[in-house]
Amino acid sequence: MTLTVKHLPNSVALVTLSAEASRNAFSIASMKSMSSIFDDLLNDTSIRSIIMTGTGSFFCSGANIDEFASAIDDGTIGDMIGDLTSILHPMQLKLRSSDKIFVAAINGAAAGGGLGLALCADYRICVPDAKLAAAFFSLGLSPDGGTTWLLPRLVGTQRAKRFFFNNETWSGNEAFEYGAVDELAEEEELLEKAISIAERWGQWAESSRRSTKQLIDASTSTFMETQLEFEKLLITNSSLKPDFAEGVTAFLEKRDPKFGEE
Repeated sequence: MTLTVKHLPNSVALVTLSAEASRNAFSIASMKSMSSIFDDLLNDTSIRSIIMTGTGSFFCSGANIDEFASAIDDGTIGDMIGDLTSILHPMQLKLRSSDKIFVAAINGAAAGGGLGLALCADYRICVPDAKLAAAFFSLGLSPDGGTTWLLPRLVGTQRAKRFFFNNETWSGNEAFEYGAVDELAEEEELLEKAISIAERWGQWAESSRRSTKQLIDASTSTFMETQLEFEKLLITNSSLKPDFAEGVTAFLEKRDPKFGEE
């Protein structure tokens, strides 16, 4: 699997899937490689934001169906699916709970687990003619890649249900209209806009980024009393960080804060 990482100014990392990887990203070997690369970036304290994009007409189309067929024939399909999800799901959880801002620059087709990766992002920018599809029902499968948790939170429960049961494919325009993506951009502007968001959202304090992501994800599945206790815990922890002292000082000195500089 060819996946390149480019370090950009302002603590942004750009992860690009090659044309072949974008078309058939999810094999055991390629998923291990992708997970390892994301782990390295998530553990890199110099990185504040990560952008993921594909090549050509594909963002990330999920698994290779030919490999599914071979695994069915030799009786290993259950192990294969279990192994794939055992790599993909922990990677998604790390991206969702990390302090890094994860931006999906959707340059083309996002399907199956590739759609799940896109939906997992904190911000999605999409070209108008991209294609977003679950495609699980076409294969006789139930959805995966966090799509049943992520999509209803973006577009609503019933629209998500129609998406799956009608086996729909949304264009970038439709995905934007429904709320599945945050912004549209023409191909020549896609990365420029993705970098702008990555820089803007990545400028805030580490605890602000991490805690807000975790709190928003928790808000739809907890009682308000539980959420308030979670907020109390995280804001107390944030107040003990050097970034809070910098924010207070910057406010009193009437200047922009410089977070992450001790």
